[in-house]
Formats: sequence, structure tokens, C-alpha cells
Amino acid sequence: MRFGLLGAFAMLAATSALAEGKYGPGVSETEIKVGQTIAYSGPASAYGQLGKAEDAYFKSLNAKGGINGRKINFISLDDGYAPPKAVENVRRLVESDQVAVVFNALGTPLNVAIRPYLNQKKVPQLFSAAGATTFNDPQHFPWTMGWQPNLQAEAAFYAEHLLKSRPNAKVAVLYQNDDFGKDLLTGLTYALGDKAKAMIVETQNFQATDPTVDSQMITLKNSGADTLFLFTYAKQAAQAIGKMDDLAWKPVTYLHLGAASVGATFKPAGLEKSKGILTAGFMKDVTDPKWADDADVKTWLAWMTDNLPSADVNDSLNVAAYAYAQTLEQVLRQAGNELTRENIMKQAASLKDFRLGLLLPGSLINTSPTDYRVIRYMRLQRFNGRSWDFVD
Repeated sequence: MRFGLLGAFAMLAATSALAEGKYGPGVSETEIKVGQTIAYSGPASAYGQLGKAEDAYFKSLNAKGGINGRKINFISLDDGYAPPKAVENVRRLVESDQVAVVFNALGTPLNVAIRPYLNQKKVPQLFSAAGATTFNDPQHFPWTMGWQPNLQAEAAFYAEHLLKSRPNAKVAVLYQNDDFGKDLLTGLTYALGDKAKAMIVETQNFQATDPTVDSQMITLKNSGADTLFLFTYAKQAAQAIGKMDDLAWKPVTYLHLGAASVGATFKPAGLEKSKGILTAGFMKDVTDPKWADDADVKTWLAWMTDNLPSADVNDSLNVAAYAYAQTLEQVLRQAGNELTRENIMKQAASLKDFRLGLLLPGSLINTSPTDYRVIRYMRLQRFNGRSWDFVD
């Protein structure tokens, strides 16, 4: 009888523990701590808008009850786009703040810098704001997952279009001299194949901290190139577009999708000067009349009005931040009451036909333990001075 009572008590305790949930660091019955390191200052400060919009999203989510009754405690730190500072921030987030995940850190070199530590500590490094191909490497870095189309695939996408439309083009490339820019250049060179050596007539690089790219643009123009690839972030893209106008140089221009922002790039450069620029689109342009009656765009615009009334709806970073945050929300919802770092990572690698309303039609998110690619679907688009037109 005594054994039976002890057994009953053990079963009751196990059932109670299951009902209460299984938690890892950064999680309790009332909150989930989410950490971030991002550039609110420095050469990539325009991208700090991602963190601001994500903070607004999580606050709006909390106002509706959070995720399975738990509020998101979002701790977002400024790294000035400096890898050593990003490493310092992440150590604080993990060791002091005890976050459950590190979310949407900005920039390829910074994500590369923090990756070894987070994988050693087995902390999910989810949905980085960086497209390096290396962030889809679950065999070597199982705790790191990107989000946007990977850089080499993006460059190959442009190369395919160029080879079909203008196979004898003379190509110039401006790229950031780090893992981000080099990954794009590698993808372009590889995709052009045997024609790369003849087609690429000049490459110029710059450091993220350089004040301008004027001298590089002059060299690129003097190469005689009729096609330009801008493998840059927003600040340098705006500078390059402005300098092209100063030089009266109008090459066919392909722009890295992460810099293809009306608010962060084209407005500072000049909307008229930016006309004709090509990029890989994967999200709806919320300011384009063709999406005016789209239910998901209407929902987003209403959310912006309520939560970020002073933000620029033309800035695609606000759209991206909303989508990044929605993806994390889905992962945490799937995790249910088993909110350990291990299960959060497992759920991130188990997204099945997940649809974000602001992605282009036809885009579904599917991840697996052997393939961490989140966004794969792209369409070429051209800026018309106000919004984007699809290019077939």
C-alpha cells in the first residue's frame, strides 16, 4: 500500500511538472528573454531601425497576452557594427541577462564573430540579419540559422539574369571588404563560370568605416564597365548612387537586396537618381499600389499606425523587422511549454509550409535539421522612382 501511494505521488509529480512546462535559461512561467546585438550607431546605424521595429512588435504582442501567456522581454544592445563589441554584448546577454535566444543580430562579420561562442554555449542564434552562405551549415554550427536568401544564391540569381539578357556585359563590382561582400563576389564569379574573367573588368572594395566610396566609384567608371554590382549596405549604396549621378554614369545596376530600401537608401541618394536599379525581391513592397488591397499589407499598415506612427512606411526595414519577429513568434509558439534552448532550436529547424503574409505570393518557409535556409523564393524587380516593378 505504501509503495502504491509513493508511486501515485511520483506520477502526480511528473504530471504536474509536465503541465508546468520545461524551461531553460531565460524562460519562466511569465516571460521569455530574447537578446539582440545590432547597430544603433556607427556605419550601419540605419539598420538599427530593425531593432526599434522588433521592439515595437514584441510590445504589441505582449499587449495581446504574449506567447502562450508569456511576455517577451526583448533586450537589444548597440554594437556600432563592431564585431568585438558584438561579442561583448552577446557574452553579457548569455552570462548576465541569461537570454533564451540571440535574435536577428546584424551583419555578416558580426554574426561570424559571435557564432563560435553561441555554438559552444548551445544558445540559439536565430534569424540573423545577414545572408552569408555559411549561416546554413547545421553540420558544423547547429545553433546558428540565417533568414534572408543567402548571399551566394542572391548573386547567382543576378548572374543568371545577366547571362540571359546581356551575355557580353562589362561588369564592375563594388563590395564591402569583409565576409559579407566577399561572399557575394564569390557567388557572382562562380555563377558567371567560364565567362567571369572576361566579363568582370574591375572590382573595388571598401571598409565599412570608410567615409565615402567616391574614389572607388571613379575607378569603376573609368574601367569602361556598363554593368555595376553594388554589394554594399544602405549607406554606401546611397553614396554610390549619388556618385554615379555626379559622374554622369548610368550602368545597369544590381543592388544587394539588404540595401534595397526606399527609406534607407533611395531617399538619401535621390529617388530620381535611383530609378532603374535592380534587386532580388522576396517581400511585398507595402507602398506599391498593386498591393493596396492586400489584406496582409493592410494589417501591417494598421499595425504601423498603432505602434510606430513616426516611422517611415517607405523604409523596408520596418517590413523586414515585422517578418523576422513573426518568424520567431512562430518558433516560440511551436515550442509550447517546452521552452528549452534545445527545443527552441529544434522548432526553428522544423518549420513546415509556414507562410508570412508579407512575403511574395508563392513563398513558403520550410526548414529541416539538415537545411536551415528560411527564405528561398526571389523575383527580380526594378525601381521605378517610387516603387518596384517585377522583371520577367
